[in-house]
Amino acid sequence: MSRRHAVTAGCVLAITALTLAAAPADADPRTGGPGAAEPVGPAVPIATKTPGTPSRAGTPGVTVPGGARAAAPPPGMLEALQRDLGLTRAEAETRLLNEARLIPIAEQMSRRLGDRFGGAWLRAKTAHTLVVASTRAADIPQILAAGAQAEIVPTSLTELSAIKAKLDATLPPQPLVSSVRYIDVKRNKVVVLAPRPDQTENIIESSGLDQTAVIVLPSTEAPLPLYDLVGGNAYYINTVNRCSVGFSVLKGNQQGFVTAGHCGRQGAPTLGFNRQAQGVFQGSVFPGSDYAWVATNAAWTAVAGVDNGEGGIVPVAGARVAIEGASVCRSGSTTDWYCGLIQQRDASVTYPQGAVLELTRTSVCAEPGDSGGSFIAIDQAQGVTSGGSGDCASGGVTYFQPIAEILTAYGLALRTTAGNPPPPTTGTCTGYPTTFTGALAAGRSVYHPRSVYYRAGIPGNHFGCLDGPAGADFDLYLQKWSRSAWRVVASSRSAGPDEKITYTGTPGFYRYRVASVAGSGAYTVGLRAPSPLSVRSAP
Repeated sequence: MSRRHAVTAGCVLAITALTLAAAPADADPRTGGPGAAEPVGPAVPIATKTPGTPSRAGTPGVTVPGGARAAAPPPGMLEALQRDLGLTRAEAETRLLNEARLIPIAEQMSRRLGDRFGGAWLRAKTAHTLVVASTRAADIPQILAAGAQAEIVPTSLTELSAIKAKLDATLPPQPLVSSVRYIDVKRNKVVVLAPRPDQTENIIESSGLDQTAVIVLPSTEAPLPLYDLVGGNAYYINTVNRCSVGFSVLKGNQQGFVTAGHCGRQGAPTLGFNRQAQGVFQGSVFPGSDYAWVATNAAWTAVAGVDNGEGGIVPVAGARVAIEGASVCRSGSTTDWYCGLIQQRDASVTYPQGAVLELTRTSVCAEPGDSGGSFIAIDQAQGVTSGGSGDCASGGVTYFQPIAEILTAYGLALRTTAGNPPPPTTGTCTGYPTTFTGALAAGRSVYHPRSVYYRAGIPGNHFGCLDGPAGADFDLYLQKWSRSAWRVVASSRSAGPDEKITYTGTPGFYRYRVASVAGSGAYTVGLRAPSPLSVRSAP
């Protein structure tokens, strides 16, 4: 007997200042069932995009069924949702309203259920059903009370994340073994897409992982980076290659934008869509992750908006993360404006240049030159285009790099319609996938992770953050094992308690040392490695 059980909510939530008519009980052709086929197709090589003239005209307010008025969706979004998801205008309007109503509930249930949370997703054509999964049947009443459908699953999202991290570290970085890995919360499994499933299954079987939580599916999907200061606008690298602007950002008083790391390396100059001098890449990571940021000159003004491809601007109000099943739209300098659905998060993609981890998988199409462009859900920034397969004539799958990691890595602030918030401080170690806490006496030191070390399986950037006690002087060191001894490869030693390290290194074994120069108290360490954290015993 299946261990999964679904329970339908028997209540209707009231919406403040908004009245929704009963949504149609449209059919729910689940796209992610255990036997569902993955979208496959021949891999299309994607080369650097050469200069071209991108096409670029808004939309009236929305009348909610029942006559009430709601905030108008961003210009061009309704039309794109109708075209790309096969919706009527009324269905597109209803979907956006349902997403705005239900996604905050999903976030709330994630916090309440904690380690029992199995994920959440939107279901049905107009997204009128929110499903919240838990590993305990005792959580059903509170899920129903929140207005969601409950589903009991054997494995929590935390456990699935740990299994996927082990897979990322175990599977060889070869597209023929595994082109893509992601967590499918609807299946409650880690999915591995592979052109040769038998070979991949043999590797997984020998790894000792819990195979009941992993499924290998045949697929010819072969994502490639989409080579080629309003989000989606074109910019040129070294006067030749073209990519797309992601989102406007600030670093202190310096304006700029985020984009894909494979578009350019640190120090590379850029020209704007008008071929005028624009800026310089300040940092770039690829592979491992796929992000970069460009500081622009005084001739450019960062705008809290994304080009909708029709002459309109979609406002950027924040960066709330949209859940699986939510609609999302992409702006790029080649194909302009296309929409689709968020399919899975925490996806790992093996490009020819190497693996990129923690991407988000979508059903939105993209083509060469769209790389770096904006992914936005209503008015919330989601990330920048990394790569994909297919095209916008036949359809495809596209992956984006989530925005939070980029902002955290470089201490950037997203430009939004709410104003210009200060960039993250070095003492705020949030947004890191791994954190450790502890207390340190004056003159003492400690090593992390967990007094041992971790392995970086691929080259890339190491990010470390230390948030120490007020009034103390704590320092942070990054060490690498060199055959017979630990050697310091990077350090941050200010006179205060908070430190931050960014280091580009080769594969090997690493650890962080936290040292108290003066003062004592509690601290937090956040770290991010080029590959999923693999903690080892001391050498």
